[in-house]
Amino acid sequence: MDQGVKKILIVDDDRNLVQVIEEYLIWKGFKVLKAHNGKSALEKIASERPELALCDLLLPDLPGQDLIKKIKELNEDIGVIIITGHGGEQVAVDLMKAGALDFISKPFEMETLFQSVQNALKLQAAHLEERKSEGRSTLENFFPFLAHEIRNPLHAIGGALAIIERKSDLTDQALAQSVRIVKEEIQHLSNFVQECLDFVRPPVKSSQSEVDLNGVLSVILKVVSYMFKGFPDRIKIITNFDPKLPKVNGNYEEIKQAFLNIIKNSCEAIPEKGTLTLRSKHKSEASGDWVEISVKDTGVGIKKENLQQVGSPFFTTKLKGTGLGMAICKKIICDRHRGNLRFDSEEGKGTTVTVVLPVQTN
Repeated sequence: MDQGVKKILIVDDDRNLVQVIEEYLIWKGFKVLKAHNGKSALEKIASERPELALCDLLLPDLPGQDLIKKIKELNEDIGVIIITGHGGEQVAVDLMKAGALDFISKPFEMETLFQSVQNALKLQAAHLEERKSEGRSTLENFFPFLAHEIRNPLHAIGGALAIIERKSDLTDQALAQSVRIVKEEIQHLSNFVQECLDFVRPPVKSSQSEVDLNGVLSVILKVVSYMFKGFPDRIKIITNFDPKLPKVNGNYEEIKQAFLNIIKNSCEAIPEKGTLTLRSKHKSEASGDWVEISVKDTGVGIKKENLQQVGSPFFTTKLKGTGLGMAICKKIICDRHRGNLRFDSEEGKGTTVTVVLPVQTN
C-alpha cells in the first residue's frame, strides 16, 4: 500500500452511518476499515494497525470508554476521534483528557468530520515526532530546523552573488577578492549545514553490507591526494594493511565518510612536511573478532587539556572547523557500528586515531 494512504477505522453499530462515512473518506483518499462492535474493532486494530479510529461511545458489547482504553493498550500510537450522540459531550471531553484527539457530535456534516480527521492526523504526527525525539538531545532536535533556516537564504545569497559576478569587472582585484571571500564563506556554511544534517541523520539498515576496510582506506587516499596540493611531496604515506583482514558488516558510505574525516583531519594537522601512517590488523579476543585501523600523523598534535573534548559537537581547534566532523565519526563508529574510537596525541608530535570495529555488527 502507498505509504501516504492513511487507514481509518470506523467503529459504530449504525451501519447506514458507517456506509456514508466510508464512501466519503474513500472519496477523500483514505483506506477505510469498518467494525460494528468493540470486539471486531479490537481485532481490526491488532491486525490492520490503522492510524486513526472513529469510535462511537454507545456500542452493543462494550462501552466506548472501555473500548478506547483497550485500543490504547493495543496500540498507544493510534489516534482516536470520539463520535457521540446528544448529551455525551461531557464524557467525550473527559476522554480527550485521557488521550482522545477530538470528538464530534451527531448529527454532523461530512466537512466537519473531514476537518476533525485532518487535525487529528496532524496532532498524531506531532506526538509521534516528539516520542522519536525523546532519546535525542535538544541540540540534535534543533539541527534540522537550523539547517533549514540557513540553507534557504544561503541559496538566495549564492544566486545573487552569481549575478553580481557576471555583471562585475573582476579585473578589479579588490572586487575579485571580495567575490572569492563570499564564495568561500557560502561554501563553509553549506558544509556546516550538511554536517548538521549528517549528525542527526538516522542510520539506513537496508544499506548494510560487507565492507572491505583496506579497500575503503585505499579509495580515501586517492580522494585526499586530490584535495591537498603537493600531496605526494608534502606528506609521505606509509601503509601497512593486513592482507587477510576480515570484512565488517556496516554501511559502506557512512564508514567511508568517517575515515575520510579522520584522514582529512590528519592531513590538515601536518603544517609543512610530515608522515601519515595507516595500519590495519585483525584482533581475535575473548569478546570476539575485531578489526583495528590506526591513522597516525606527525602533525601539530592536540593539547592534553583538549584531548577529552575531541569528538564533542562544535569542539574544534581549527580556525575554520565546524566541530562536527569528529562528532559525526564518533556517532558512525561508536553508535551505529558498535565500535570504539580512541585518540592518542601529544602537542607538537602528532596524533594517532584508532578505530576498532567488530567483524560482525548485525
